[in-house]
Amino acid sequence: MAKKRILLVEDEADMAYALTLQLEAVNYEVLKAADGLAGLDKARKEKPDLIILDLMLPKVDGFKVCALLKRDQRYAKIPVILLTARAQESDIKIGEECGANAYMTKPYDDKVLIAKIEELLKK
Repeated sequence: MAKKRILLVEDEADMAYALTLQLEAVNYEVLKAADGLAGLDKARKEKPDLIILDLMLPKVDGFKVCALLKRDQRYAKIPVILLTARAQESDIKIGEECGANAYMTKPYDDKVLIAKIEELLKK
């Protein structure tokens, strides 16, 4: 069976590296982008099975990337997990409004993240 592909849009290199190792360890193929614009571009070109998206990104923030993808019929079905250090209620609300399938805060529990990915990919 082909590996599921996850697009990781994260501008912090250490975080991207750690997440990549965790995801590859449980047999996911990881595509990476370091800013919102590159993430949007890669999501459109590659059509990954799932997207993990940071909010505080250079060029275009995660909320905007998520909203643009969710408003486009070609990409609306791709599950999006917002993974961010921003834990305010207002941020979580904006995350829901832009169509994110899940909102998780950093530091995160890798078991919880993997469980959420598996749950979203089974739908």
